[in-house]
Amino acid sequence: MAKNDAPAEKTSRLKQIRSAYTLTKKSDPKVGLVLAGIFLGIVAVFVAAGIFVGPLLVWIPLGVALGFLAATIIFGRKVEKAAYSQIEGQTGAAASALQTLRRGWNVTPAVAVTKNADIVHRVVGRPGIVLVGEGAPSRVKNLLAAEGKKHTRVAGGAPVIQLIAGQGEDEIDIRKLTKHVMKLPAALQPSEITDLLQRLKALDAVRPQVPMPKGPVPTSMKGARQAMKGR
Repeated sequence: MAKNDAPAEKTSRLKQIRSAYTLTKKSDPKVGLVLAGIFLGIVAVFVAAGIFVGPLLVWIPLGVALGFLAATIIFGRKVEKAAYSQIEGQTGAAASALQTLRRGWNVTPAVAVTKNADIVHRVVGRPGIVLVGEGAPSRVKNLLAAEGKKHTRVAGGAPVIQLIAGQGEDEIDIRKLTKHVMKLPAALQPSEITDLLQRLKALDAVRPQVPMPKGPVPTSMKGARQAMKGR
């Protein structure tokens, strides 16, 4: 069964990489030339080193490996930049960014939404409960405060942190949001997180189901990240 799954998994990864490249090329048409230049430039340096120092059979494979690694790293950064540029400023952009958080984080988009499309998303992890608001600052602050009170009542002493995603004063830029959340100081053990999630389920059960407003698909950035992991 595993042997049959391997070709399909490889094909899926290739599709992800192709999609990521297409996405990036829309905002950076010269991405292919840049990557090729980086790869060939590094290989050329190592070929020259092989000619003057020798042996070539050692320097060429090393140059190819390092050239491929450098091109992959640069490609990953360009993919991420292109993904952010597509979602920035759209409703639900913060949710799209938060969905790229890896294992150990529980992300719930749109735990609260107003008719004016102000939204609060929730992240649960070692720092505790992180509520992330996006929308008009004057309105979303009130929504965050209300959600903060609700979550504090069931948090059992766990920290409840409030953030606003945006580019204004005291707001977290969408491009830096996940890094900011990941750098928050740890306050909970894994067993405490499990208990906290159970209490939050009780809170969510008594609130009406709120549909996520139309906007960027949360998997857009996640797919780009998966494409790079597949390499």
